[in-house]
Amino acid sequence: MQKRTTILIDSDLLERLDRFAARSGVTKTSVLTAAVESYLEVHDTAPDLSFLAIGRSDHGRLSLDGRSIARREAGLRPGPDEV
Repeated sequence: MQKRTTILIDSDLLERLDRFAARSGVTKTSVLTAAVESYLEVHDTAPDLSFLAIGRSDHGRLSLDGRSIARREAGLRPGPDEV
């Protein structure tokens, strides 16, 4: 699903974007999307977790299992209580 947003950009950079998009036969949206994806690929070091949950349980083992799963999903080593 795509969503619309507004950005503030220097007029010279916007003119370069306009020329590039026209010359390449692509939309400005596709250029900006590719640029943001490329930037985040390099700079966003947070792991993509398949889930994140916060809760409380009277069953102590469930919280240990949840922490173990979250650490594994994040690519971290097991904690001392998970060995």
